[in-house]
Amino acid sequence: MSEQQNFDVVVIGGGPGGYVAAIRAAQLGLKVACVDAGLGKDGKPALGGTCLRVGCIPSKALLDSSRQFHNLLHGFADHGISAEKPKMDVGVMVGRKDKIVSQFTGGITMLFKANKVTPFYGFGTLHKDNLVKVRQHDGSEVELKAANVIIATGSDSIELPFAKFDGDRIVDNVGGLDFDAVPKRLGVIGAGVIGLELGSVWNRLGAEVTILEALPTFLAAADADISKVAAREFKKQGLDIKLGAKVSKAEVKKDGVHLTYDDAKGEQTLVVDKLLVAVGRRAATAKLLGEGVAVKLNERGQVEVDEHCHTGVDGVWAIGDCVRGPMLAHKASEEGVAVAELIAGLPGHVNLDTVPWAIYTEPEIAWVGKTEAQCKEEGIPVKTGSFPFAANGRAVAMNEPAGLVKVIAHAETDRVLGVHLCGPNVSELVHSGVITMEFQGAADDLARICFAHPALSEVVHEAALAVDKRAIHKAN
Repeated sequence: MSEQQNFDVVVIGGGPGGYVAAIRAAQLGLKVACVDAGLGKDGKPALGGTCLRVGCIPSKALLDSSRQFHNLLHGFADHGISAEKPKMDVGVMVGRKDKIVSQFTGGITMLFKANKVTPFYGFGTLHKDNLVKVRQHDGSEVELKAANVIIATGSDSIELPFAKFDGDRIVDNVGGLDFDAVPKRLGVIGAGVIGLELGSVWNRLGAEVTILEALPTFLAAADADISKVAAREFKKQGLDIKLGAKVSKAEVKKDGVHLTYDDAKGEQTLVVDKLLVAVGRRAATAKLLGEGVAVKLNERGQVEVDEHCHTGVDGVWAIGDCVRGPMLAHKASEEGVAVAELIAGLPGHVNLDTVPWAIYTEPEIAWVGKTEAQCKEEGIPVKTGSFPFAANGRAVAMNEPAGLVKVIAHAETDRVLGVHLCGPNVSELVHSGVITMEFQGAADDLARICFAHPALSEVVHEAALAVDKRAIHKAN
């Protein structure tokens, strides 16, 4: 047993919540340690959490590669560009993804050195009196004592009892990023962010993709007008999305994975070569708390916190996927900054109502704030305006005219309550809605701002104008 080491802050978890919290705390003059158990494909410690190693960043790399290939096959001819017998080298594509991941995990290590954050590689557990015990990968144990501990352990994929991950035929997001060849038939359980993104990757490369979604409505979290447009575009692309399909069995046989599911027509069967299970994620809090620690977990395994991410136990905080709120990397990062600043005696707060969502399919889907249905359920009077990308010069010139932007405003105050988008680059465009809502702006504020022409963002402008039937480039 090594001698106990003392810090002002110990962060458990080196993902987008934890590493950001550690860096910000160090910037504020605090002595900081960060504990992380993540390993790269080479078996060596790799900071960055699920998001960087096997989530957000690698999936975007594959989405971009597959999009380039798909456009070469189906889109470039419209521009007068042709190529004979193009082919995709999956090994090179995956290698490029791995290189990008290594670049960024290494970048965090360099940032830790620059900010004098001390990393510890292994599994951390919280004990009484803010003592963190770390079982390092070499089997040794270290003890870290801190005035403040930030729990940022993230989340894990949910495994179905009848479809256990085997890393080959039945996989989670990790395996779905590392196929060594394009599967002829890919089954996906869950039409959420992971299912749609990875389903899109392999569909573009030639796989027959069938997505089984238990819910009766597609992308229920998004505004209905947006999900309707997205569903239509995905169908055109060949994604077979079956709604109300509840899977009950997955058997691995020589000829593939045999699935049994029930839908409105009764019991159905499907055989696929690979099965991606993407039914959601749960807080990674198993074996986190030592005996006698007063930190509470709810029925979902999440750490209970107040609006400032404090657990109620002196000096113990929790952020990111292991607490309430959306399981999004950027939400975790902002909570990490807020908690570090609160520890340093500064104000810190995250407005969960203005956290943006983005799905990086083609077309992209993004939103911030309430949907029209949510407003009606809450009895909020609204007025809405929408505008299609098909009427936008830049989108048409890019050969990406699918989609629309919808702005929802309070019918009496005109304050923007939600902005919902489906179309090219909307993961970037959504932030005009975020900023407007953060500054408590009105639809008229957006409508009176001058947007560059030609630009995709003009669709946001026209949708804001349409709230009061003032859109210029469509009939109101």
